[in-house]
Order: sequence, then structure tokens, then C-alpha cells
Amino acid sequence: MTQRLHLVFGGELINPAQSVFKDVSKIHIVGMYPDYKSAHAAWKAEAQRTVDDAHTRYFIAHLHRLRDEETPASATEELGD
Repeated sequence: MTQRLHLVFGGELINPAQSVFKDVSKIHIVGMYPDYKSAHAAWKAEAQRTVDDAHTRYFIAHLHRLRDEETPASATEELGD
């Protein structure tokens, strides 16, 4: 069975019109989720909790899209072994 991992994270942005964090060390990691539905529920809860702060934004990262086991590793990945 293929896992479809999703990471929910967020924090304060420098400018609400861009996706650049004010302080990367203060990014709030909400959690890792096995499917989009549960990740979306977590994202929505955090987004609603911070709705009054225009500079705070939460995101869902589709981690399963970052790594495809069928694709050969890049030269950089090979150096790590």
C-alpha cells in the first residue's frame, strides 16, 4: 500500500501576500498525517484558530510528492550514503 504522507505546518509571515516566514526557527509543526483528509482537518483547525492574525499562515506539504521510490536517486542523494 502506498503512503500519502502530508505535513501540516505554519507560522508568522513577513508579508501576508508572500510565503516567507518571519523566523524559520519558530515554525509551528502541527503534525504528519497519513492522508489528505486528516491533514486538511488539522490545517483547517489551525487556520481557524489564527484567523484574526493576517500574518500567520498554515500550509499542507504533500511529502509523498517529494520522494518517488521508482525514480533513481540523484547524484546528491548518492553522496549521503
